[in-house]
Amino acid sequence: MTVSTSNHFQHWMLEQQSRVEAALDSMLPTADHAPAGLHSAMRYAALGGGKRVRPLLAYAAGELVSGDLKQVDVVACAVELIHAYSLVHDDMPCMDDDRLRRGRPTVHVEFDEATALLVGDALQSLAFQALSGRELADDPGRQLQMVEILACAAGSRGMAGGQAIDLESVGRQLSEPELEFMHVRKTGALIRASVQLGALSAQTGSIDMDALDRFAKVAGLGFQVVDDLLDAESSTATLGKTAGKDASDNKPTYVSLLGVARARDLAAELHQEALRSLEQLPHGGARLGDIAGFIFHRDF
Repeated sequence: MTVSTSNHFQHWMLEQQSRVEAALDSMLPTADHAPAGLHSAMRYAALGGGKRVRPLLAYAAGELVSGDLKQVDVVACAVELIHAYSLVHDDMPCMDDDRLRRGRPTVHVEFDEATALLVGDALQSLAFQALSGRELADDPGRQLQMVEILACAAGSRGMAGGQAIDLESVGRQLSEPELEFMHVRKTGALIRASVQLGALSAQTGSIDMDALDRFAKVAGLGFQVVDDLLDAESSTATLGKTAGKDASDNKPTYVSLLGVARARDLAAELHQEALRSLEQLPHGGARLGDIAGFIFHRDF
């Protein structure tokens, strides 16, 4: 499959990617502030790369409720900082032991392992500082709910828990329900939080949060199915990270479980399910539907 998105969406996407890059640049400590080495490594990890899918989802959800872009900027930064921290830690030798990320050396290779550990810790802390240190909602209770959503998405019942299951599953073949259970947490939890927080940070009226969450859950699972396909069929140069590493590490994936053809069919089914969940939302979910196309139609 190939990416099929309108020029209008491409323009919007580039605009939001530039916007969150500028917001992150402003939020991250500068490298001339002590400890300079840590701050330099934090900026290396968080700036200048990636598709920014999670911020895009936050901006799109914020648009649905006509939200204040400056408030959504904070949410977009928070979810991207959590994502960046997770990549830094996942790439370390004690985890997935990757040496390439976004087309350049991983943080522990470019700096060292101790610095990479601290970078992840500091990026995670900065995400919660951002989400709690600014007024994002008229109701303080709603802002506290936002902090809780991000904490749950990042914790043992979310992303960290999914990673733990992933590490425990090396060398084993999981069933499809077991694989889904893992990836709904490892990949899907932060994607769901991005959509929820984008809507909550900007909400000025009522919106079907259940429909939003159904979309995000399916999109998050589909993101992982497509990632598994890309890992199996794309080159390292295309991916910006080591291709075929899941297979070489004997990790369970949708490709190893279902085969390439069935995994592609599953991705197509999940895409249609994600679009159906948007039908109840204003303008059919607008940008969220475009982002779904971007997620599911990346080149294999």
